[in-house]
Amino acid sequence: MHIYPNKFSDVPLRDVSITQAVFQGLETRRSEVVLTDGPTGRCLTAGDVVDQIRALAGGLRAQGFGPGKTLALMAPNMPEYCVIFHAAAFAGGTVTTINPTYTAAEVRHQLNDSQANLLITVAMFVDTAKDAVADTGVTQIYSIDDAVGVPRITDLMGDPLADQVPVDLDAHTVVLPYSSGTTGLPKGVMLSHRNLVVNVDQIIHGADFQRGEVAAGFLPFFHIYGMTVLMNVHLAGGGALVTLPRFDLEMFLKITQDHGARRMWVVPPVALALAKHPMVADFDLSSVEQTFCGAAPLGADLSNAVGARLDCVSLQGYGMTELSPVSHLCPLNDAKPGSSGIAAPNVLCRIVDSETGQDATPGDEGELWIKGPNVMQGYLNNDAATAATIVADGWLRTGDISRIDADGHMFVVDRLKELIKYKGFQVAPAELEATIIALDGITDVAVIGIPDPQAGELPMAFIVAGDNAPDDATIKAHLARTLSSYKQVHRIDRIAEIPKSASGKILRRFLRDRVQAES
Repeated sequence: MHIYPNKFSDVPLRDVSITQAVFQGLETRRSEVVLTDGPTGRCLTAGDVVDQIRALAGGLRAQGFGPGKTLALMAPNMPEYCVIFHAAAFAGGTVTTINPTYTAAEVRHQLNDSQANLLITVAMFVDTAKDAVADTGVTQIYSIDDAVGVPRITDLMGDPLADQVPVDLDAHTVVLPYSSGTTGLPKGVMLSHRNLVVNVDQIIHGADFQRGEVAAGFLPFFHIYGMTVLMNVHLAGGGALVTLPRFDLEMFLKITQDHGARRMWVVPPVALALAKHPMVADFDLSSVEQTFCGAAPLGADLSNAVGARLDCVSLQGYGMTELSPVSHLCPLNDAKPGSSGIAAPNVLCRIVDSETGQDATPGDEGELWIKGPNVMQGYLNNDAATAATIVADGWLRTGDISRIDADGHMFVVDRLKELIKYKGFQVAPAELEATIIALDGITDVAVIGIPDPQAGELPMAFIVAGDNAPDDATIKAHLARTLSSYKQVHRIDRIAEIPKSASGKILRRFLRDRVQAES
């Protein structure tokens, strides 16, 4: 077994909950503004955040919420999101974070799978919430803002809860974000307090996060990148956030300029805008020392273009929901174009030949395996998927083909998994295939991702059409009604036969080769 040496010293494992870790980063600066709503300018000081978390946690406990209960949170980024998330955690419960653009059917799946007891959303998504809770265990919907026929979350506030409700920091699942798999529906990723706290500390130490850092928080908090790297790191690490409900380039640049942001947390489509959009020249971004890109690999050329235009260092990191999420990051003084970073503190890495199961020769390519205290507990209600992902003494198979150079830098080469990464979102081909094949007249289908400079990858469908097959517009309309906006095919090709192996597995590489040959 070849384990690559870690260039960082380990961070200590703290015996605190994620909310206690956040409180430690807030109590010493109660008068400082730490959360600002970008569109309205509404602010919360550190003291406001602590007090509101305690009051909501107390109210939740009075309603019977606590260990064994799950709160579903479906909302865009806003200061209240952080309060609700941590109130549920402080009360000893579990939070499952839901993409607010999901359809009712997608929300219902997550509510049932997570066994959620209550759902908190905003007025814009109340109708979807009402449709989704049918035939689930959710007994009450609350809204963060005013919504007809739905009580406000402020109605739940109660006597402040003084202490963290006791939970096992390693065994209790505090959050259940959902990650798309290569087959079937999205899976609940069980993350413990220990997972979240250590990853916050790994990022603060490995990325040299400094007190007073302010960032424009557009990365969605329902996604593990925004949840950990923005929400929890900034609150626990002495920083602040200006929240954005969605990405808006002008507002993102203005916030960065006006708050003298040291760093931009971005994804590849935003990196592309920073490199090429003319609006960037209208803002003073001289405070920016680095951009940090995650969620999908960023090519060396684009990374260099961002750094050159902003006169900063363009860095990347690597992670996945199952890793809480960060396992690799680039320190400011150790940048390497195209690299996804070096192993974070406490993280061990192997490169394993996917064919032989043996460790690859150092410097060669293979599947990246990771071990550390940030590795998930497992997948909810899916022992088989857990056993296939966490193997051999706690090593997590990432599914990504990578190499690690002599300096410890990891480069993602390809991936074993079939996930399509569209603008940082994970799209499972099997989910699109199952939706398309349900249409009369479609006899077979395969979905792949095709490269796109702005989105990263675009879902593309190959279909085998029978008699009375629907046209492309009908297929796309069906997908639009059924699945979220990012789970849409952008191109449809009709072919005579889907290439498959003897066991019936789709041979997607032949389809990718076909597209490449045509281009």
